[in-house]
Order: sequence, then C-alpha cells, then structure tokens
Amino acid sequence: MGEVWDERDTGVLRLPSGRLVRGRGLRRPLPPDAPEPSYGLYLLGGRPPAMPWEARWLRWRDFWLPADREAARSALAQAWERAATERVEVACEGGKGRTGTALACLAVLDGVPAEEAVGYVRAHYDRRAVETPWQRGYVRRFAAA
Repeated sequence: MGEVWDERDTGVLRLPSGRLVRGRGLRRPLPPDAPEPSYGLYLLGGRPPAMPWEARWLRWRDFWLPADREAARSALAQAWERAATERVEVACEGGKGRTGTALACLAVLDGVPAEEAVGYVRAHYDRRAVETPWQRGYVRRFAAA
C-alpha cells in the first residue's frame, strides 16, 4: 500500500485526478526490472495464471464486452479506488481492446465525459486502444449504467 506507478513507466496512464494505472498486454512478459503491481485486474475469456500479487479476474472474451456488466462495473470501481494509493494494473492478452476499454471506463469514473473517454485513452495510453464499435459504445454508456 502507498506505492503508485512512476508516470514514465511503460503503459502507465495518468487520469485527470492524478491517479496512475498501468495497462498492459499479458502476451508480453514484464521486463525483469519492471515494478510489479500491488493489484491487477485481468480481462480474459478464461482464468488467468496465478499472480504473485492480489488479482481479480473479469470474464471478458477477446474483441467483446464483459460477460457480467454488473461485475465489470464493480471491478472497475474497485480498481479506480485502489489506484489512488496502490499500483493497479489492468491487462488483457494484447493490451489494446479490452484493456483500452477498461481504461476508458476508469477515465469516466475519474470525471472524463463518456463521449471523450476513448479519445483520452487513445491520446494518453495507446492510439489503437478500444478496438471495436461495441467497445466504444460500452464506454459511452458506462456513465449511465
């Protein structure tokens, strides 16, 4: 507790409130000198491997939306809250579609208007984040849910 990311670390997104969250693709292993998260939210179709830090799995198939929208909202709210004082990581296999969608939802929770959240994440995390039209729609509807 009490340790946050260095904004210069690869994949770290600064939200308007100053919270820092790292997005990443699990296909790329962490470099040996990379800091570990204290908490991870993993967006995958199947259960992720065990991690040496606290983790939560959200069933979310590649290119789709979370299987359980209520669980997704709860998991994202928890990740946003913990990012105030902890190193929170959000990850899927590639680190673009599902991860970008989740990061855009965190931006909405942080006060970015829903219709601007995808653009915010593309500008500050990865220009190819949020890959499908239904993922973009999910972000736009996230604030109203």
